[in-house]
Amino acid sequence: MDSDLLVKNYDYELPEELIAKYPVTPRDRAKLLVYDRKKDKIIHTVFKNILDFTEKSHFIFNNTKVIKARIFGKKETGGKVELLLNRPYDDKYLVYIRGKVKIGTKLYFDKGLIAEVLELLPDGSRIVSFKLRMESGEWRNLEFLELVKILEEIGHIPLPPYIKRSDEKIDEVEYQTVFAKKEGAVAAPTASLHFTKELLDKIKNKHYLTLHVGAGTFKPVEVENINEHIMHSEFFEIPKSTAEILDSNTEIVAVGTTVTRTVEYYAREKKLQGECDLFLNPLNPPIRVNHLLTNFHLPKSTLIMLVASFIGRKKTLEIYEEAIKNRYRFYSYGDAMLIL
Repeated sequence: MDSDLLVKNYDYELPEELIAKYPVTPRDRAKLLVYDRKKDKIIHTVFKNILDFTEKSHFIFNNTKVIKARIFGKKETGGKVELLLNRPYDDKYLVYIRGKVKIGTKLYFDKGLIAEVLELLPDGSRIVSFKLRMESGEWRNLEFLELVKILEEIGHIPLPPYIKRSDEKIDEVEYQTVFAKKEGAVAAPTASLHFTKELLDKIKNKHYLTLHVGAGTFKPVEVENINEHIMHSEFFEIPKSTAEILDSNTEIVAVGTTVTRTVEYYAREKKLQGECDLFLNPLNPPIRVNHLLTNFHLPKSTLIMLVASFIGRKKTLEIYEEAIKNRYRFYSYGDAMLIL
């Protein structure tokens, strides 16, 4: 079997202390590893210098906004419960619930919010309806933007599991891009976290799309052969002005894996809106993105496989070892990598 097909071959050893628990401030003082494919050369610099390498390129950003998707409440029995909102699902919601629940269970939260469990899915997620009591005493289902307003008051920033700490006030600012606009993500498009408003203003050609990052981005690959992995899907939307750039021969930098997947899905399907479930890997390489800006990702994840779709598995692991040797910080709050 082709070694690129085996999930175990995307593994690497990362010292625990290199997992970033907090962001670098200011944002653009993070380290930046630049890999020039044509010269097969690695350059170590800092993020604020990124335009030295990409001056002629158009940048594509994901303007999704992280919502306070983690809430804590009680069951009817009084037992504590934790719920993570993943995404809207028709007129209902897909969520993850820590603790046992059954169909019909009602979960009670602050501000009069109630979640009723409607369905238990095989992947561990649950379908629920969110309800709010009206002045008349009757209950009504909540639409997404109504729910978001309540979550803003009672919810918590859903930090990735590997950060291993509770969310703090700093995360409300730092785990959000400076251009976040459209609510719906439960994880940040982390490559964009390095941009300050000042650095963003220096970029002459920038364009936006939306992909609401779901909890599936942290889903481990649980098969031996990557071809057997079922990729999660996430809602995306591309403005016509951005699509015009994608349809041209303009050189683009995809800021993050979410942008990369959305652009590449569009390049294949020509859809401006829908569900993106594209799995990029060395056997399914990019056909439109010229340059990739991204963070350093978990071993054996679909994200490290996406990086490998640009430069190959062996080179990816070689660069990751170089980053570890140079004490780069990894994952969501970590340092960045630019592939030219």
